[in-house]
Amino acid sequence: MSHPLLTAPIGRSLWRLAGPTTGLMVVQILFSVAETWIVGRLGTDALAGFVLVVPFLVLMINTANGGIGGGVASALARALGAGRLDDARALVVHALVVGLGFAFVFTALAWTVLPLLYRAMGGSGQALDEAIAYSNWWFGGAIVVWPWCMLSALQRGGGDAVAPSRIGLGAGFVYIALSAVLAPSLGLRGVVIAGVGVAAAATILQFRSIQRGRLGFVPTLAGVRLQRRLFDEILRIGLLGSGSTLTASITAMAVTGLVGRFGTAALAGYGIAMRLEFMMAPLAFGIGSGLTTLVGVAAGAGEWRRANRVAWIGGASAFVLVGLIGWAVALLPESWSRLFTNDPAVIAASVACLTRTAPFLCLFGLGLTLYFASQGAGRMAMPFTVSIVRMLVATAGGWFVVERTELGLNGVFAVIAASLAVYGGLIAGSLLVRPWRSPRSRS
Repeated sequence: MSHPLLTAPIGRSLWRLAGPTTGLMVVQILFSVAETWIVGRLGTDALAGFVLVVPFLVLMINTANGGIGGGVASALARALGAGRLDDARALVVHALVVGLGFAFVFTALAWTVLPLLYRAMGGSGQALDEAIAYSNWWFGGAIVVWPWCMLSALQRGGGDAVAPSRIGLGAGFVYIALSAVLAPSLGLRGVVIAGVGVAAAATILQFRSIQRGRLGFVPTLAGVRLQRRLFDEILRIGLLGSGSTLTASITAMAVTGLVGRFGTAALAGYGIAMRLEFMMAPLAFGIGSGLTTLVGVAAGAGEWRRANRVAWIGGASAFVLVGLIGWAVALLPESWSRLFTNDPAVIAASVACLTRTAPFLCLFGLGLTLYFASQGAGRMAMPFTVSIVRMLVATAGGWFVVERTELGLNGVFAVIAASLAVYGGLIAGSLLVRPWRSPRSRS
């Protein structure tokens, strides 16, 4: 019997799968603002230590949800689409094993390498001590964060976006409330205790939800034999996705360093402008997570025409949604900038960045959603290659502008805009020129 997602209307199915996750992403943006406000009330040293750690925490969470999590969701979706129910049951265990393995890797790196990076990023004194303590505790809790992400990915891959979104929403509210209560007396450790405790509770709730058959079957952890083939199903997509996440982080750090050469006001203005991109990425992930499942089910069943159609419908939705927001801000860049500062120099830098980059966020949204669709199709080579191209355009192009031209800060912003256009244009163009087909038909 064919999977229900193979015959259901694409638009309605995409809304059912992407709507809850997109809504959760929007609320999590607000949670992030609240978290920063709570930490900011602990003093300058705590805030500085928090800022040093956040990029690496974001890297881990994005790897768990979008990289390896995308590999898990796509592997399960393809197995269900192909009717391989035994493989689907076994993938639950394999996903948890992979998640625990990556949790230990991130914990080990945090306890050995990250303190050196915090110092290299300018951390010193009490701020460095705060960063190391916060980092050690948070990454020590990765052992419950990763299983939560893996179980959420399994449910998305099984076609249920409501349950993980509902659990994530409740977890976010509890986390903020506990942080507000514990932080004044325990400092950053209170924030960590709240976060790890909530992650542990969410993992239990997620596991109970899966045990009730929310994947379309009841999994069992007993008697499952670990198979290299199933690990490959997850990791051949997940590792390339994680590589794309890593290149995006490297790009952001390198570009920030280039902008910082023009002074504090330029750096602050760039940070305000890039908040818009950071807000658009979760929206694209929300839509893209639905595409991973829909495309994966179609690919598993060999319905490649439907898989391509799903990808384009989702990509066009993201292009319009992200584009409307980006174009609106591009027309009113000063209004956006004044939401965060009244400093004329900072506003000028932010406006200069937004007028150049915001119009191209539509292509960034298109490319990012097609990236998640590619996870479902099991075709990650092109998106990974494009992420490297984007990194080279932004970093090498920015360096060339700074060192070899007189274009100055505006030139750097123009290069950032070009990197957004290249990213979306190449991913979409490659799928347009060479749509996904079965390996047999391609050969």
